[in-house]
Amino acid sequence: MISIITGISVSGVAIGTAALIVVLSVMNGFFDFVRDMLVSLDPHIKIESVESGGIASPDALIAELESIDHVLGASSFVEGKALLMHGSSGADINKVVVVRGLDPDRSGGESETVLETRFGEFDLARRDGRPGVVIGLDLAERLGLMPGQLTGEGSRVALLSAMTLERMISQIWGAATVPQHFEVRGLYDAESVSDESTVFVDVQEAQRLFRMTGAVSSVEARLDDVDAAGAVKDKMERLLASRGAAEDYRIQTWYDIQRSLYEVMTLEKWAASAILLLIIVVAAFNIVGSLTMVVIEKRRDIGVLRAMGASRKDIQRIFLNEGVLIGVFGTVVGLALGLLLVFLQAQFSLVPLARAESFLIDAYPVALRAADVVAVVAVAVALCIAASVYPAWRAARVEPATAVQGE
Repeated sequence: MISIITGISVSGVAIGTAALIVVLSVMNGFFDFVRDMLVSLDPHIKIESVESGGIASPDALIAELESIDHVLGASSFVEGKALLMHGSSGADINKVVVVRGLDPDRSGGESETVLETRFGEFDLARRDGRPGVVIGLDLAERLGLMPGQLTGEGSRVALLSAMTLERMISQIWGAATVPQHFEVRGLYDAESVSDESTVFVDVQEAQRLFRMTGAVSSVEARLDDVDAAGAVKDKMERLLASRGAAEDYRIQTWYDIQRSLYEVMTLEKWAASAILLLIIVVAAFNIVGSLTMVVIEKRRDIGVLRAMGASRKDIQRIFLNEGVLIGVFGTVVGLALGLLLVFLQAQFSLVPLARAESFLIDAYPVALRAADVVAVVAVAVALCIAASVYPAWRAARVEPATAVQGE
């Protein structure tokens, strides 16, 4: 019976360790997937002015950003919400979109995924008196828009900011206000949740649209490693503080921009881990039971050892080592099983996603973190050692005289 209980304990530790490694890897995989999807449009580093007027002189900020390690390039942006209007088959179709005005000559701040358009080309220049606009593929399909290279002449849309709408409604100037029209030059497919509502225009056109002459909404940068965003942010804050401008700007990383979503995903990861950790806790309770039964069964042998000169610490060390042996063996088996499952899922997609046609991936993503593996192994072994403390203490309390006499 003791052997059976010990086997159950080892199996429980192994299953719990493997389950923790697999679940943590899946959670990491989903986190990386969502992060990569969002940063396809979100900047890695974003600097905004605390004043409502925007940043009046962005060139100095761009130069300081580009002097920091890991920064591939920086650029200034004008961003705001506008109403996109398009007439199709006699019916007006309106959609509120996020307008991002960028400088095509500086491609340091925007995503390469966006710049590689699916149809047409990333052309924002003014041609024949009409500026260009690049929109998302999903939005173009919904509104029936086509880029110029495919139709000879691209679809035309109008963008109206809140100020333009107010002027059109109130007719402040006593005459009809003509909205700014753009020609669709390209369609991009960023596979992002922002793809539906983000359009790109030239920075000067955006400044005119939002009445921000000479100013920009933000200065943004992309890095060669998104994990270095925190260090780049700290370095930029020190540079701004050195010239007394730290309080004039707000610096955000890609994590800060979507902080609430990332924190929820992190909370889900550790909540799932805490629940699965109960498997190892139950296995640890079995270790307590099995070692306690060993102490009771070997009571006479413990008394003989004590009578032969073994100290209490020697007896205690014997049972602690047995608990460590159970924990280490179960953890090693679970570690090997977990790593094998993660490898097979990454290489062969053993477990597909249900209704994968609704997602951008076909199978559960996995991403192994060395820190997670070390934490799981350490916790599993520590719980097994803790479970053997009470039986070891009880064995050390056995009196040799009464134990040998069988009392």
